[in-house]
Amino acid sequence: MNQFDWLNAEAFTAFGQHIMWSDMVGNSVGLIALALGWRRSIWTWPAQFLSGVILVAAYASAQLSGGVGKQLLVIGVAVWGWRQWTRGSQKAQDGSIAVRFATWKERGLLIGGTAVGTLAVGALFSAVPDLSWNPWPDAYIFVGTLAAMVAQARGLVEFWFAWLLVDVVGVPLAFSSGLAFSGLVYVVYLALVLWGLRDWWLRSRGAAAPQPQPVIEGAPA
Repeated sequence: MNQFDWLNAEAFTAFGQHIMWSDMVGNSVGLIALALGWRRSIWTWPAQFLSGVILVAAYASAQLSGGVGKQLLVIGVAVWGWRQWTRGSQKAQDGSIAVRFATWKERGLLIGGTAVGTLAVGALFSAVPDLSWNPWPDAYIFVGTLAAMVAQARGLVEFWFAWLLVDVVGVPLAFSSGLAFSGLVYVVYLALVLWGLRDWWLRSRGAAAPQPQPVIEGAPA
């Protein structure tokens, strides 16, 4: 038994559901990451990275290869998101992370990319049953999570809508996969997503509002 085996050990049992340490700790860190994203803190990305590393163990124990792949993708996108938020291109004049609504072109790319990606990944999971016992919902969450994180890295309010759509499928899939804590966390995600959506929505509107011009004495009216 190595030092990491405890991650897949049972933490406790609740309502007939066996809660694993990896499931509980990984998703708790994921909740912290989402809350940090709501606050537009750059530490959301290290938190997402750590959550992904821990959840690899949880999904591997549940034999959800698609879930493992999704978490590996989360790890990679978390590194990219960190770079996006640190290099300055996503910052407002006050130094905070700037948020905005996507352009119609960006929305089209996100929706089209998500649709094509889901079809491709779902077909792969269907062709190779060992990758996932429930290929299409797993593919939907896999690609939807990527779309949400890409939108977050670009400071797009649509990031929250993407998470809402992931939650719709993520809750029942987690419970049916025996990852009860993941299912409960997805429910909490829903509340955080709604609050985060409101906050980013208001901030984007405030940033888009025209700023009053200074009055110069002696200038013609």
